[in-house]
Amino acid sequence: MVSAPSLDEQDYVRDGASQTAVKILVVGHFAVGKTTFIRAISEIEPLTTEETMTRAAESVDDLKGVDGKTTTTVAMDFGRLTISDRVVLYLFGTPGQQRFVQMWEDMALGALGALVLVDPERLADSFPVIDLIEHYGLDYAIAVNHFDGAPTRDERALREALDLLDDTPVVTCDARDEKSSAAALTTLVRYLLDRAQ
Repeated sequence: MVSAPSLDEQDYVRDGASQTAVKILVVGHFAVGKTTFIRAISEIEPLTTEETMTRAAESVDDLKGVDGKTTTTVAMDFGRLTISDRVVLYLFGTPGQQRFVQMWEDMALGALGALVLVDPERLADSFPVIDLIEHYGLDYAIAVNHFDGAPTRDERALREALDLLDDTPVVTCDARDEKSSAAALTTLVRYLLDRAQ
């Protein structure tokens, strides 16, 4: 099991550097909005590795509940967000399909925490993702991605369904919206800081 690093500034600052770089994973199951989230919030042109889905993928990826999906992440997404004069978040979006799980170990190395995007209509798809994050010893927050036309879910019911600890933050966000995505990341960062004290 990979242990999560501490928030000790020396772990993240090179000699002479004026900013602290913090690695954050943006994770979730297939078609939950990870690429959209990073595109919405990154202050740089994000790196994405989306490819057109082929007919071969139809037999591997469960497209139920994701009408109109034509592309999928095949490696990772990457973005950056400066949250203060001293702290810069480097956002790494993981692919959501089980066949890409072998990449997670490398991506988890050096990560301070994870934002887990969840589709409230496909909660069961989140269990393997949360299991992986816990396996790698990362603290995390849940961001319930609001999809058009989806009913609002009760936070207590979501917590129970996902079997979350009482202190695990749960927020609602719209991965397409910069402010909403920033609020979700802010919740995660505050939680990580509280855990480090």
